[in-house]
Parts: sequence; structure tokens; C-alpha cells
Amino acid sequence: MEKETVQTVKAAKRSFVGTVTSEAMDKTIVVTIETKKRDRLYKKYVTRSKKYMAHDEMNDAHVGDTVRIVECRPLSKNKCWRLAEVVERAK
Repeated sequence: MEKETVQTVKAAKRSFVGTVTSEAMDKTIVVTIETKKRDRLYKKYVTRSKKYMAHDEMNDAHVGDTVRIVECRPLSKNKCWRLAEVVERAK
């Protein structure tokens, strides 16, 4: 019998760009992601926001910074994202 080779395909990791709203915890930031969705009834664009907790190993990001976060393995109960880069510093 020949050995079968099984190839596994990894799913692409999701990433978001958002604004840091809290850095009160050690090595953790809270990032708010805002998206615009069109209302089905009124046909107006409504801004929706969602908060994600992300791991910041070097405590590099600060409140107001625009950052990119990437999906990773679960690091704690609420944290399964990590900081990829600081896109723009707050002024």
C-alpha cells in the first residue's frame, strides 16, 4: 500500500484597520473598527462600530493611533487578535 499525501490549506487570516480606544491594560489594546452599512429600508448609510481586544507585545500603540490587527490563535478569553503594525500615529 502506498502512503497518501494529505495537503492542508490554511485559511487566510483576517485583518482590520481601526483606531485604538484604550491602552489601560498591559500588552493589550482595544481597537474600534467602524464600517458603513446601507440601511435596507431608508437607503441611508449608517456607521456601525465594533470593539476588538488585541495583543500588543511591546506596548507600542497609544490611544488615537490607527493600527492594523490580524487574527491569531486565542490568547485569552476575549483576545484572539494581535497588533500587526501602527499605520498612523495620533497627533
